[in-house]
Amino acid sequence: MALGVWSPSLIDVVLFVIAAVVVWKLERRRRRGWATGRLPPGSEGLPVVGETLQLIAAYKSENPEPFIDERVRRHGRLFTTHVFGERTVFSADPEFNRMVLGAEDRTVEGSYPSSLSTLLGTHSLVVMKGARHKRMHSLTLARLTSPTAIREAKLLLHIDRLVRRTLDSWASSSLVLLLDEAKKITFELTVKQLVSYDQRKWIESLRREYLLLINGFFSIPFPSFLSFTTYGRALKARRKVEEALKEVIRKRKLEKATTRFDVDVNESQNNKKKKDMLEELLEGEAEGMTDEAVVDFLLSLLVAGYETTSTIMTLAVKFLTDHPRALAQLREEQEGIRKKKKDEEAALDWDEYKSMPFTQCVINETLRVVNIIGGVFRRAKTELHFKGYTIPMGCKVFLSFRAVHLDNEYFDDARTFDPWRWQKNAAAQQVGGPTVYTPFGGGSRLCPGYELARVVISVFLHYLVTRFNWEEAEKDRLVFFPTTRTLKSYPINVRRREEEEGA
Repeated sequence: MALGVWSPSLIDVVLFVIAAVVVWKLERRRRRGWATGRLPPGSEGLPVVGETLQLIAAYKSENPEPFIDERVRRHGRLFTTHVFGERTVFSADPEFNRMVLGAEDRTVEGSYPSSLSTLLGTHSLVVMKGARHKRMHSLTLARLTSPTAIREAKLLLHIDRLVRRTLDSWASSSLVLLLDEAKKITFELTVKQLVSYDQRKWIESLRREYLLLINGFFSIPFPSFLSFTTYGRALKARRKVEEALKEVIRKRKLEKATTRFDVDVNESQNNKKKKDMLEELLEGEAEGMTDEAVVDFLLSLLVAGYETTSTIMTLAVKFLTDHPRALAQLREEQEGIRKKKKDEEAALDWDEYKSMPFTQCVINETLRVVNIIGGVFRRAKTELHFKGYTIPMGCKVFLSFRAVHLDNEYFDDARTFDPWRWQKNAAAQQVGGPTVYTPFGGGSRLCPGYELARVVISVFLHYLVTRFNWEEAEKDRLVFFPTTRTLKSYPINVRRREEEEGA
């Protein structure tokens, strides 16, 4: 009995040790092949694991910055380390970051941990490369997230209604878990954009599985039969999400086939506007795409639209709470917009959204301090040469946007929340431009949803500050790993402003 219980564990240990030795030997062989170039200085830590444990330990602490700070101090803004099983050149140099971001598909390509690639799928926007990625990236931007799409597809109206409906539900409870509420908004909005599905129970059921899927992104990719691990649970959740989306695809195809049969003579039917991304795919881009490929693509957009925007919404409120002067100025701006409306119940329009300059300063600063995209991985397709260093073909590089955004050389008192700094140099810091400010990445992989994210956050802040007062119900801990700086739930006590003023 004892042997039967223990032998699988012993086998696992032996296999792990053998695999570690093989990987270490292969890595040593590859290093010898790289010896001709002069890599940036650094330390690769322990065999096989390198400095991965130090990186994870830092990002599970209250202050993860020292992992990069200490190495920049010792080696400079470009240094070599060894994380997640590979030698990696880390960059805290905005000039190098711009060079690499602009070289996508020529001298570098996207490269992400296998756990993330497997969970998102080989046809996801994150994993796509080359011409295919450019085409699907452009489609996403044009169809869902460009200013034109937001205005003409009545998306702003839908955002307004969704935010107000969510905030109206707070009337029955003074305690609000803000991050959870923000995630409900962004998830429902993204599902609506992708598949026009608005059944609340179905959406919430999908969201629960999706949360398990996200937890597996940066976990250890154990074999799938180990279903009790974080990665195993994520794989199981991925299958459930895939099944749910495939059922939507099946029903949509059936509807389209029926519609074509019934109204084939109606020419206007062929010219009607596509209402969501799935419709766009089924009528054009999805020709030759399997249902599995369509699911992968939709899933990657669901990831992009859900986690990031809700985190920024929550942390913007956190920073405003901690900085009353900023909150007062933002509230004054939003009250001015509200008072100018002929009908206070009318939805915000595009002109009103564009008349929120200080609100945009708050969003800019939240993005800079939070670093929702802390950095990106790339792999060199050819030798990269920079300031006397040679980064060999096949080497992985990590472009740290966080390190640049929090560097005092580029931003005065960089680790302090100061939205007024954007009133001084907003023109010089254009998203996606040749600057040191890259909250949404850059190059051909610039996040296509950057304008949509700003719209959602702006609408949310408008109704929050004009309708409610609040204070923290309890202190919440900042969490930095595995994705970015966020809060566990950020509980706040809310009170309607008109009730307080009336009292």
